[in-house]
Amino acid sequence: MTVQRGKKLSISIQEHMAIDVCPGPIRPIRQISAYFPRLSPTSPTRPLSPNPSSSPVALSPPSASAAGGAHLLSPLRAHSRWGGAGSCSQNSSMDTSVEINSDDSDDCTALGTLEFELKYDQSCSELHCTVLRAKGLKPMDFNGLADPYVKLHLLPGASKANKLKTKTIRNSLNPVWNETLTYYGITEEDMHRKTLRLTVCDEDKLTHNELIGESRVPLKRVKPNQPKHFHTCLEHPPPLPSPSAMGEALRGISCYLREWENEQLHSLEERGRLLLSLQFLPPIHPEDADGGDGGRHGGLCVGVRRCAHLAAMDVNGFSDPYVKIYLKPDIEKKSKHKTAVMKKTLNPEFNEDFFYEISLSELTQKTLEVTVWDYDLGRSNDFIGGVCLSCRSQGDALRHWMDCLKNKGRRVERWHILTNELPRSFSHD
Repeated sequence: MTVQRGKKLSISIQEHMAIDVCPGPIRPIRQISAYFPRLSPTSPTRPLSPNPSSSPVALSPPSASAAGGAHLLSPLRAHSRWGGAGSCSQNSSMDTSVEINSDDSDDCTALGTLEFELKYDQSCSELHCTVLRAKGLKPMDFNGLADPYVKLHLLPGASKANKLKTKTIRNSLNPVWNETLTYYGITEEDMHRKTLRLTVCDEDKLTHNELIGESRVPLKRVKPNQPKHFHTCLEHPPPLPSPSAMGEALRGISCYLREWENEQLHSLEERGRLLLSLQFLPPIHPEDADGGDGGRHGGLCVGVRRCAHLAAMDVNGFSDPYVKIYLKPDIEKKSKHKTAVMKKTLNPEFNEDFFYEISLSELTQKTLEVTVWDYDLGRSNDFIGGVCLSCRSQGDALRHWMDCLKNKGRRVERWHILTNELPRSFSHD
């Protein structure tokens, strides 16, 4: 049918319905890279779509293309429907957490904002997280309010072992916590490879708690002994890929990535951390003793301070840990000491000291074996992890042992990563 120029084409409703209903030629599906190009500040720019006329989004006015080529979409000036920020700076758009200081769109703050502060105490191996406040949280209850609290997790790592939680603020969309939560046994290596996830949830007594939003901060952004303030937008958690909704090729890639991620997590899996203090007390002769105490024999004082991020051994997701120490070789079998059992915890605090009467020359030939166990009533206790300290050790264990021998009379504390290798001389007593 030919239509002359200037005349309007009229189509009846029957023809219109026939056009919509009748199947037409099958058009190839666009690749997702045509809609979301991977552009970086250093890479050469290229058009968003190979066919700009059929693109669902107008990238530039016609005058721009006529003047010197099509206008290219920059990732820093993307519309809020893609990036969530109207005119963020380059650093904030590339960062994990979006800073509120930039001009954010309404979509970015739809879930609310979270304000907190991080400080890493390098001397004590402690990470302090002060959760300050949240603003403009999404209503989760029928009354238009929420009962928010904040959970902390260190990734990668077992969520039960390193979960910390603030108190719950009732009926508020702008809660103020001002609560400091502390992670113990955080090494410099952890600060370079781990990420802190802060999750804001709504507490429900009758049903499951609901997630409002989360924010993730790489710990490498925090400098030692310097507090760093954060004011971030809450985001939805990253969606999990659904294999049923993927093609065969994408399904294979997804399985490969999942296996690779599991291998990475398994390689980083730890049994927990143990804080030990060692102190060699030199002997005091009777003539040197004050007050006529009659002197004192020298020996090694072992202090079991606390454990952190222990592996969960019970079905409830916790453990009932206690610590055993031996000074080997132990011919008379009198070197065994045990701490008290701490019920239902993965971060127990013991603060118990044990003394071995021994000379410095004999101590250099000894090995201090420390193991952590999960107490089970009526059956064998489960081994969680252990560490051995001697002149034949390596890494932090060797450095701790040598510092104790070289600095007589001084207490030396150090965190140790527990290994899952059970020494052959141990039994499940």
